[in-house]
Amino acid sequence: MENTGKAVVAEFVATFALIFVGAGSVIANANGSLDLTGVALAHGLVLAIMVSVTAHLSGGVVNPAVAIGLWVTGKLSTVRTGAYIVAELLGAVAGAFLLKFLIPASSFDPGGGGAALAPGLPTGKGILIEAVATFFLVFAVFGTAVDDRGPLNKTAGLTIGLVIAFDIMAFGPWTGAAMNPARWFGPALATGVWTDWWVWIVGPVAGAIVAAVLYWTVFLRDKEPATP
Repeated sequence: MENTGKAVVAEFVATFALIFVGAGSVIANANGSLDLTGVALAHGLVLAIMVSVTAHLSGGVVNPAVAIGLWVTGKLSTVRTGAYIVAELLGAVAGAFLLKFLIPASSFDPGGGGAALAPGLPTGKGILIEAVATFFLVFAVFGTAVDDRGPLNKTAGLTIGLVIAFDIMAFGPWTGAAMNPARWFGPALATGVWTDWWVWIVGPVAGAIVAAVLYWTVFLRDKEPATP
């Protein structure tokens, strides 16, 4: 990977793209131009491309929850983890505010590009849904991008993108299936909607830590040195 400064730029750009395209697809859905499958594919494709493009630069993390999972298992240093999280949050904010600037308010306001709980869904269940969805994502990250013994290491971006797509198809109607605090944070700041904010922080971080520790403990312990 590149030095921390260059890696941070890569994480900013990748997260900016995720929010600009992903939140843009949610806004299109809210305005009747795209269905759930389209939203899922938009997120999955942009993440697959961005992970593939930045994997050799920053590891293609693009998610504070994934960064924390890597940090907990010693795959990412504390300094780099903190720098990545800041870059990802800033990239998310930039992507969301550019969308807000470009799209007419009459079209932007109904969706806002953010995540929301389905009516009647308790916050506790929302947190659990986000945790399980993120568990699948981070397990896939470790099984492909981190563990190079498998046959899909070189196509990790595609695998990770497909996990995002199937998670959104299954759980998008209930929580938005953000699986990523940055994916929630950028649109939340742009719209000023902070309702149930802990769902998209606690859920993804908890799911990421469980998946990372499980994969590292069962499959990777004593097999690999820590990633710088």
